[in-house]
Amino acid sequence: MTSVDCTLCGARVEARKSSWEQTSVQWHADALAACAERRVAATGAGAVFTGCRTLKRTIGEAAVQGRIRVRSEEADGTREDPAARG
Repeated sequence: MTSVDCTLCGARVEARKSSWEQTSVQWHADALAACAERRVAATGAGAVFTGCRTLKRTIGEAAVQGRIRVRSEEADGTREDPAARG
């Protein structure tokens, strides 16, 4: 797993991309406390935190830039054109 810092709040998580579609994120207590989107979600009655959109975007950008490996590309020896991802 690779450390990634959220561009919004700086929460640091460990992330892995098994494919362009699949991402695993390990949250630590300090990251949970720092996450701005999580704090907002916690204020609503019955609110459920399903994940941080900013962190998801940050992880995607890191993969496009090559800072996080996409494991499916290693397995089949291909490298998808990041520009095609939009």
